[in-house]
Amino acid sequence: MYFVNVLPALAFTLDMYRRTDGQYGVNEALFASALAAMVFSILGAQPLTIVGITGLISLFNYTIYDIIKIYDAALYPPFMVWVAIWAAIFHWLFAICNTSDYMRYVTDFSSQSFGMYVGIIYISESLHKSGNEKATNLIRYLSVKGVEELVSEFTLFNSTQGYLSCVIAILYFGTIYSLEAIGQSTLFSPWLRGILADYSYPIGTIFWVGFAHIPGPLRRTNVSFLPTSRAFYPTIARNWVVEFWTLPVKWIFVALPIGFLVMLLFYYDHNVSSITAQAKRFPLKKPGGFHWDFFLLGITTFIGGIFFIPLPNGLVPQAPVHTDSLTVYKTNLKRLSSSEGEHVEPDVIAERVIEQRVSHFIMGLALIGTMTGPLLVVLGIMPKSIFAGVFFVVGWGSIESNDILKRLIWLAREQRFIQPDDPLLTIRRSKIGFYLFWQALGVLSTVAISQTIAAIGFPVLIIALIPLRWKLLPKMFTKKELSILDALTADNEVVLASLGGKPEMPEQKNEDPYDEAEEGNRTGAVRRRVANS
Repeated sequence: MYFVNVLPALAFTLDMYRRTDGQYGVNEALFASALAAMVFSILGAQPLTIVGITGLISLFNYTIYDIIKIYDAALYPPFMVWVAIWAAIFHWLFAICNTSDYMRYVTDFSSQSFGMYVGIIYISESLHKSGNEKATNLIRYLSVKGVEELVSEFTLFNSTQGYLSCVIAILYFGTIYSLEAIGQSTLFSPWLRGILADYSYPIGTIFWVGFAHIPGPLRRTNVSFLPTSRAFYPTIARNWVVEFWTLPVKWIFVALPIGFLVMLLFYYDHNVSSITAQAKRFPLKKPGGFHWDFFLLGITTFIGGIFFIPLPNGLVPQAPVHTDSLTVYKTNLKRLSSSEGEHVEPDVIAERVIEQRVSHFIMGLALIGTMTGPLLVVLGIMPKSIFAGVFFVVGWGSIESNDILKRLIWLAREQRFIQPDDPLLTIRRSKIGFYLFWQALGVLSTVAISQTIAAIGFPVLIIALIPLRWKLLPKMFTKKELSILDALTADNEVVLASLGGKPEMPEQKNEDPYDEAEEGNRTGAVRRRVANS
């Protein structure tokens, strides 16, 4: 989990480092991640939720920098402190008013759209500072974020460095993806599969960092490496505490609406992270504590702002991975009979979750230790192309597992290879496509605004997907269609109890018997057609 947390954090910070002219660096990333890990492991009501630096706060930080430098780049540090102070105040107000209860209304419609957006942002954002204006404009249209580091190797150095960086990034992605796939397969023995999957990041990172340092032509290629600074000191020459009280009053109030947008982002992102870390597939016994954790997030936001470090919040990909790593699984053999005889399939059951605070706490200590001189030297030998590979791994992981992609593939699949009992067969394909259209509209809208200087407004679009689902979709889809296509994201009874109970879906109030009968007749016809195929 240490590698799963620190590598994306360093990748996002490297992005901010380049786009904010060095305002954020490795030490700021480690400080922010360690602060969040220590606070939430000790005081958090939901210590299984991993908290750290996300790609979305990276997007926020450099977009604000692009705006501020139009006026005066020197205003940026104190301005960001005031953004964090306002955001912290809004966190506390929302927590006191128990607004986290409204997260029970979040369904897969918005959470899947958000997950797809996150995956695309990790792989694709507008790229600049590649060192070549034509390449910059081209990549800005192609919008491949993981390629940004690779493009800079070509444009700032030479083609040899660029090609080697591409090789390292692509093969790093292939290594992590393959090792994690082995963990989900039936290859080897269970303990070996578990080791390869759990330690895929350290195995891949150590191997490909060493690969770049093999004596001979590889080492002489001299790819660029992660920039580091003095141990426990900021990246640029400044004090840890920024003199935010020197900011002109008008800029203090300009920071207020931006602080509210930061709070909106964290409201959705952090709470969804906590929900996914406590999903129904994990047999948890301890209840959640969303209001207290959101109040606590306000405290870390305030502290992070004062020290001018990236503001940490819940990590959507890492949070459920942490819970999964603490889940004890048992594999049984299921014997199935068919016309061709009897065959065996593995049946994996989650028996229990080791609910504790120690792993998150130890991770925080490890992050603090990484800020020491010797370990910063180790970080300094990591090629930047490794982090391009990290973008690919994290981004594709969010996209590949997303139901939006799975349903698009389902629509393209030849009908005779679809299982006759598939629930989607009971819905017209045009209705499935129409549902995906609305999800795609939400994803494309947020991605589009993220390519502009108005990118700080994307949390409003994400939040707007919730009332869109509850108010508009029930008028266009039947109860049965929505029951198959959508579901509450918070599906664990323990979690729902912490959020005020399970809400009544709007389509349940407007049940149409005619639609139900029509769908029932169609179900039988479709299944007969599939069977005859």
